[in-house]
Amino acid sequence: MYLIAGLGNPDAKYADTRHNTGFHVALYLHDQMKFPPEREKFQALVSKGTIGGTDVIIVRPLTYMNSSGIAVRQAADFYKIGPDHILIIYDDIDLDVGAIRIRKNGSAGGHNGMKSIIQYLGTDRFPRIRVGVGAKPEGWDLADHVLSGFSREEAALMDKAVETAAKAAECIVTDGIDKAMNLYNTKHRK
Repeated sequence: MYLIAGLGNPDAKYADTRHNTGFHVALYLHDQMKFPPEREKFQALVSKGTIGGTDVIIVRPLTYMNSSGIAVRQAADFYKIGPDHILIIYDDIDLDVGAIRIRKNGSAGGHNGMKSIIQYLGTDRFPRIRVGVGAKPEGWDLADHVLSGFSREEAALMDKAVETAAKAAECIVTDGIDKAMNLYNTKHRK
């Protein structure tokens, strides 16, 4: 069994922001896999289905980004899912808009949602898909950047990135993370 959590903020005013990229990927995957409607459980929107014969729980935490770990931990505990089968999908300002980077584990990299998940799980040894949303412009506040929307050109790149990230998540479940990394990792800015 896998738990796939897409990170974001629940209020409608955040719907189309950079910080809600994880929500978009999770919802796209949910729709593509034809999972049943989401239900509110574990302080999250949750749906359970199968991908390639493997049971999968898709979670979109309603706890706001900085407390994402609460919902992820509750769902993981309930379904008895270990960290190696908890896949987190989230936005990353260190990657160019639309770039995808899959990792088996690692630090939070300054991302508050990931900090919360690492805190609540007690480990950073879980897979993740980082989706690039671009660096903050010079002189901008970080919060203003991640809570801003995309330009028309960026939005087109992000539509493709959401689809690609969902395919990468599917590949991780069906064929393993090494294959997904080989197929879907893209170059990122240094």
